[in-house]
Amino acid sequence: MQPTSTNKQPKSPKTLYMDTNFYIICAVSLIAVLGVASVSPAFPRLAHELGVNPTNIGLLITFYTFPSLVFGPIIGVLADRLGRKKVIIPSLFLFGIAGTACAFARDFNLLLLLRFLQGIGAASLLSLSITLIGDLYTADRRTTAMGYNASITSIGTASYPLIGGTLATFGWYYPFMLPIIAIPIGLLVLFALKNPEPQGEYNLKEYLSNAKKVLKNRQILGLYIASAANFFLLYGAHVTYLPHLIKETFKAPPYTIGILLSTVSVAIMISASQLGRLTRTFKATTLIRASFILYALALFTVPLIQNIWLLLIPTTIFGLGLGIGFPSIQTLLTEISPKQYLATILSVNGTFYGLGQTIGPLVMGVVFGFAGMSGVFYVGVAFAILTLIVFRYCTCL
Repeated sequence: MQPTSTNKQPKSPKTLYMDTNFYIICAVSLIAVLGVASVSPAFPRLAHELGVNPTNIGLLITFYTFPSLVFGPIIGVLADRLGRKKVIIPSLFLFGIAGTACAFARDFNLLLLLRFLQGIGAASLLSLSITLIGDLYTADRRTTAMGYNASITSIGTASYPLIGGTLATFGWYYPFMLPIIAIPIGLLVLFALKNPEPQGEYNLKEYLSNAKKVLKNRQILGLYIASAANFFLLYGAHVTYLPHLIKETFKAPPYTIGILLSTVSVAIMISASQLGRLTRTFKATTLIRASFILYALALFTVPLIQNIWLLLIPTTIFGLGLGIGFPSIQTLLTEISPKQYLATILSVNGTFYGLGQTIGPLVMGVVFGFAGMSGVFYVGVAFAILTLIVFRYCTCL
């Protein structure tokens, strides 16, 4: 028997600004992006005080992100079969408890174990916050909610390094106390979130068989590829090698690099907040294709720039692409996915963009070794254009 939702969808206020559900979803999304951005400024001091070889400090990110690659689809299946809240609430509690415990660890191996546990808690949060938007909103309200949620998440990714860096001046462990915020948010989800939960009799074998057929949809595959490509380009070229280019070419101090990188988040916030208006004129697929043209333009421009502040142009263009592209991918996935498989499909999407985060820096590292800094950005241009072609093929049905 197929999973169904017997709960009536709750009525939402006419405006998202008056919708308690939407505020809770945004709070969950902000927790989802807390785990790396807030603690990375403390890594140098942590390495010094715990006697960690700097070459191993990146394990604090690897151990945290790895669970999303392994457990993401499993968590999605559980959310479709058992309900969203039954997955989100324990995930938030685990994130909060394990993350805060990191602040009290004084052994690096124990810290890695706690980061792994925290990563399990984080694995479902971003994809299920998007699933909740798909559950609660339809048509233009869904697109607008996706855009606003992406804007608010960008505010988090822009401000967390500043907050974490400030706390780290008092001790490396203080930024690791921030995850405690997830516990009251878990209580908010428990008592205040009104969401239609899947109910009914479930045949796991039949469910998995049908879900597998849905996942073979060519359009869904195209969206997965586009999602992975977003983070491949973001982490492989922009996050990893743009700071290196700024430092080596312009001899800029860290705060200048931070200003230039933060413009991406600002541009995402601006463009994503206008997504609802843009989709009244353009199809979601058109916006996704446009985003890859913007990526190619931004990456092509970077090696040509001779004045450091002119780098604000490609960073802004790149951010505008992310602001219209990634939320459009999420919106389109929620529109074409059968309701009973929505959490699974979005969780698999989370696995794909996690894959892009992981392999992007590795591949670009190889490119850098063979072709130098300019090669990294020009290969990024080629990759963006190739993704555009593949995506167009997958979505021209």
